[in-house]
Amino acid sequence: MSRYRPPAERKSPYITPEGMRALEQEQKKIWLRRREVVSALSAAAAEGDRSENAEYIYRKKELRELDRRIRYLQKRLPELTVVRQKPVSSDRIYFGATVGLEDENEMIHVYRIVGSDEFDHADHYISIDSPLARALLKCGPGEEVTVQVPGGTSCYLVTDIKY
Repeated sequence: MSRYRPPAERKSPYITPEGMRALEQEQKKIWLRRREVVSALSAAAAEGDRSENAEYIYRKKELRELDRRIRYLQKRLPELTVVRQKPVSSDRIYFGATVGLEDENEMIHVYRIVGSDEFDHADHYISIDSPLARALLKCGPGEEVTVQVPGGTSCYLVTDIKY
């Protein structure tokens, strides 16, 4: 059995200005945290036997995770495109729109369409690469949208669009 895994789909290169600032701040914080971890790692290495040194093993793992995230951000940030201007037609759904949707149970859901690097379920941000966002693009108020989700299909009515 091979360990080959096909490459993941490329993410959309779009991001909001707030999302770009957040990623840049995260990168700065990670570099500062990395300095602390490296100094703690060297102190743990100086204690002697590394094979049974829990502090040393933990710091190595932490350093590996920080380096992984730094490497990702260094590759991802230059290829991102910051979308600053609003679309000419604000009666259609495009990147950065805050959309009000009504489902089959007449419950209202509000989502903001953002880049794949800044989606957050708590803030009701959805990625532009998500099935719901793809179905909503270029729709207007009053239009009905059917989305194929893992549990079946869902129908939504677009009630509101804001930028």
